[in-house]
Amino acid sequence: MKITVFGASGGTGAQVVARARAAGHEVTAVVRTANGRDAVADVTDPESIGSVVAGADVVVTAIGTRGRGPTTVQADSTATIVRAMRARGLRRLIVVSNSGMTVDEQDTAPSRYLVKPVLRRVLRDAWGDMAAMERVVRASGLEWTIVRPPRLTDGGHTGEYRTAVDANLRRGNTISRADLADLIVACAEDPSTAGQAIAVGY
Repeated sequence: MKITVFGASGGTGAQVVARARAAGHEVTAVVRTANGRDAVADVTDPESIGSVVAGADVVVTAIGTRGRGPTTVQADSTATIVRAMRARGLRRLIVVSNSGMTVDEQDTAPSRYLVKPVLRRVLRDAWGDMAAMERVVRASGLEWTIVRPPRLTDGGHTGEYRTAVDANLRRGNTISRADLADLIVACAEDPSTAGQAIAVGY
């Protein structure tokens, strides 16, 4: 399978690239700054990214925000990726969002009434960008999967995580980037996950 990964220089993106290659997939790792190893593309320009998505079976974006100021980087870059994919007839898209900005009956009382309200204020701009990104994805007409991790750690790969479809994961408060990458690659390999928002955690 051919997989294009945007945000490949970030913590999650690098893990996705490594995990996908270990699984035997052909991976195009896309970064913003030339490093002599990976593909470089301007994610604000559909023509710029055309060559790196061309022929891909699955496109993954692990592009994240930096800092806590106003930002539209995730929504804007995802919209550009969607345009480039549609122009080339590509269908399968997987994006990384987060589980913190959603609240449902699976949240514990401390999470619902204390932790998430505080985080919503602190991460207002980043979460607003992610919410806008999810709207772009849902309106894309593509075969999309939204992966929603909680707080990310640099722990190793265990393969022992839990998931929930279109709901939060009760007490799933952390996940390592390596295990998040494991789920993303599993979603890439499983077309039945299209049209789902999947929460993940321990």
